[in-house]
Amino acid sequence: MSAGPRLGVLLAAVATLTAVFVPSAAAHSAPAAPNTAAPDTAVLDGTRLQQTKLRLDRGDPQLRRAVKQLTTRADNWLHQGPWTVVDKPKPAPGGDVHDYLSQAPYWWPTTTPTAANPWGCPYVQRDGQRNPEVDTGTDRQDVEKVFDSTYDLALAWYYTGDKRYAHKADQVLTTWFLDPATKMNPNLNHAQFIPCKYDGRAIGIIDFSQSYTSVVDAIAILGTGAPGWTRNDRTAMASWNSDFLGWLKNSAFGKEEGAAANNHGTFYDMQLAALAYATGDKALARRTVLDARAQRIDPQIAGDGSQPQELARTRSWHYSTFDLVAYTRLAAIGRHVGVDLWSYQGPDGQGLLKAVDYLLPAATGAAAWSHPELAFYRYAASDVVHAAADAGDPRAKAAVPKLEAPPGGDLWALRPAAEQLDSIAG
Repeated sequence: MSAGPRLGVLLAAVATLTAVFVPSAAAHSAPAAPNTAAPDTAVLDGTRLQQTKLRLDRGDPQLRRAVKQLTTRADNWLHQGPWTVVDKPKPAPGGDVHDYLSQAPYWWPTTTPTAANPWGCPYVQRDGQRNPEVDTGTDRQDVEKVFDSTYDLALAWYYTGDKRYAHKADQVLTTWFLDPATKMNPNLNHAQFIPCKYDGRAIGIIDFSQSYTSVVDAIAILGTGAPGWTRNDRTAMASWNSDFLGWLKNSAFGKEEGAAANNHGTFYDMQLAALAYATGDKALARRTVLDARAQRIDPQIAGDGSQPQELARTRSWHYSTFDLVAYTRLAAIGRHVGVDLWSYQGPDGQGLLKAVDYLLPAATGAAAWSHPELAFYRYAASDVVHAAADAGDPRAKAAVPKLEAPPGGDLWALRPAAEQLDSIAG
């Protein structure tokens, strides 16, 4: 369909809507001029996004269905937020309201709180069992909304041109990261604190590393010409990311998290590489991906493709797929800096393809998952299987039609980068 007929159809649809909704709604939601630029994303393949948009503009019916699912998600964000670190009931232990604060999710009080012991200390760990109190009084839930909303909104704007999505993403980002009155300090000094025990922990870095690369890519997408996302916004956000990258590299918590031998270390590397790429340090991004071969894959993935550290958890399926989200995103960053992480095989034959193949029987429903799991969701593996299929794994390609779609639909065609689909926010 040519541009002229499409515009006629759109105007007719808008005229119909105005008979039901307020008169200003049509003008407010009208798409901006089509944007076909390829964003310089760190994890997503910008050229692939560009090609997908062109296919969508030509009327690809499968992509249109996927965009409907994406815009349903984006529409839900339009009347939420923005969120800020300064509105929690009390500041982080250091006293600065601009410091991010979260509470360790698997730690529980051992006694009933009293006036003398308001937390019910001491706290003890129950792996995989989420303490509901961590979802109140800290920034943990809000930051997840920031990450998810900006990603959905930026993608929805890119594919539809609807300026409402761009303006909302701008509002969310500037409130959380840039506005002097509401912005977050670029550190995680008080992430996953444990009452009466620790004011913050290195392990809390995963609050950001598990999802923040979606924000990095959202910023790149908005940078292709999103209305409202100004040059000053881009410069200020780049500065925030540079400061945050410096904290990750140089702080004691950052160094400790980088030394972790399980999914925490993998996610740290992935976040470090993405931020390095986004802020112009492509040498650090490349070195991080290269080092992951001997420092991550060799010790963390066994010759049969299993991930022993993750299988030892009470939620072994969740954490096996979770670690592979980090690996597949790291491999995606590797493409941008000339490293093929998918083809790497360690001394015992271990590698990313084997790790994904290990999950295929349970991911396709062909066999039960034989390791401990408190809450099994088959769809949790769908994105990492898609990633392996795109990387050329024939077993994964054969498995794709048998995957279980996650709640809200399979959006891989629109955002081909793995997400943790069964996230337990911890």
